[in-house]
Amino acid sequence: MQMLMPEPQIFVEKTLALIKPDVVAKEEEIEDLILRSGFMIVQKRKLQLSPEQCSIFYADQYGKMFFPNLAAYMSSGPSVAMILARHRAVSYWKELLGPSNSIKARMTHPHSLRAIYGTDDLRNGLHGSLSTSSAEREIRFMFPEAYERGPSLITLQVAFQHLWLLSAVISEPIPAGQRARDYLNLHVNPTLLAGLTALCKEKPADPMTWLADWLMEHNPNKPRLQHHVTEEDQE
Repeated sequence: MQMLMPEPQIFVEKTLALIKPDVVAKEEEIEDLILRSGFMIVQKRKLQLSPEQCSIFYADQYGKMFFPNLAAYMSSGPSVAMILARHRAVSYWKELLGPSNSIKARMTHPHSLRAIYGTDDLRNGLHGSLSTSSAEREIRFMFPEAYERGPSLITLQVAFQHLWLLSAVISEPIPAGQRARDYLNLHVNPTLLAGLTALCKEKPADPMTWLADWLMEHNPNKPRLQHHVTEEDQE
């Protein structure tokens, strides 16, 4: 009797990658290396962290001598945050980064990213999560929407992304401050307000899924086919 063997399963893991302020100019080059190393970039954003946000993000380093310099360095300019995914993403990304001290990395791991793009122990070019638990915490910090739970919330997230991306072409850097508020007021808020109003009137059993479907249907930039009236239609 022939035995049926179960198909092998590959468990995809996620980790956080940060391109630090002093090497953001090399963003495209670094992303190409990431993709060629077998990672998928699930989500990406360019952002400017405040010293307070840096202090929260690096809370596990608080109290160490270099902590003030670290917070100042990480808030000195824009960074690029990415969610990377692949089998054993955390360990493979750490391996690709190399030692945290770029001077040491150039001696022991000359082909690692920190050896190539980093300067010293502080300005080492890139960040990577140390463990799966820290990856979850850091991804939640940089991409709070990525950890919405449940099918209905995922559906809603996709709907919002669909509305956001189709309402205009957005290029990096992502709008911030007044530009972001102007963009939302012009392109997103009117449709979202109409959807929430309709939701309150309808009172569906599953409000998240209902609103997600409504947003997909009423996206103001959704391509529509023009209906041409023919003689056959008039009959």
